[in-house]
Amino acid sequence: MTAGNGPSHRTTDEPLRTLIVDDEPLAIERMQVLCAEIPQLSVVGTASDGEAALRLAEKLTPDLLLLDMTMPGMDGLDVARAARRSDSGPAVIFVTAHENFAVEAFDLEAIDYVLKPVASDRLERAIERALARRRDAFGSDAEDPWLREFWVPHRSELLRIEANEVFRIDAERDYVRLHVGETSYLLLQTIAGLEAKLDPEKFIRIHRSTILRRDFIRGLKHEGLGVWCAELEDDEELRIGRTYLKKVKAMAGR
Repeated sequence: MTAGNGPSHRTTDEPLRTLIVDDEPLAIERMQVLCAEIPQLSVVGTASDGEAALRLAEKLTPDLLLLDMTMPGMDGLDVARAARRSDSGPAVIFVTAHENFAVEAFDLEAIDYVLKPVASDRLERAIERALARRRDAFGSDAEDPWLREFWVPHRSELLRIEANEVFRIDAERDYVRLHVGETSYLLLQTIAGLEAKLDPEKFIRIHRSTILRRDFIRGLKHEGLGVWCAELEDDEELRIGRTYLKKVKAMAGR
């Protein structure tokens, strides 16, 4: 996609120019009705398949795609990948009846993952996140390379959790468990893959099975014979793996 008069040339006060993409005419019609009730949106077009969506996005330069996941030909993930190739490409909110593509959507840095049937208040929350990301983009010259949020399955929906809310991450085979307050959530992701995406100024791996938010570590304790533990704000003590001890001690200037 060419930059043209694309999103980077607009201001944060303008409505989000929005392209609705869905292979079901009734779904498009319902989404148009919902969007008409949100003043921060301006629907500039609709498309019923992925190829048409990319052609229209090239000409209309939308700020936002409301994108179905499963469509004939190019699916929603294919469209989102193609849109990401341009710095001026649109943001993406997936709107789908399927829960099982959340990890792929998360890897493509989509704004949100909204399950059908779409409730108006749920769509409004997603749009607020899109507006917030646009404000952040205008306020920063450099793109943040680190992971800022998670999508986690919880009951019948997908919750969005800010990375800074997570104080501990534990590996559980091919999953990780995110600890937030008194609640924890499972996410399909390896701990090594997740470590590479987290800001090392905020998170540190202390064991092959554990990542901690740095400000949750209250102190380090020497148990003797080269064994060290991390003392946490909740009074728990976790053993530091030998592989990670040098990095953890360097955090404390040792």
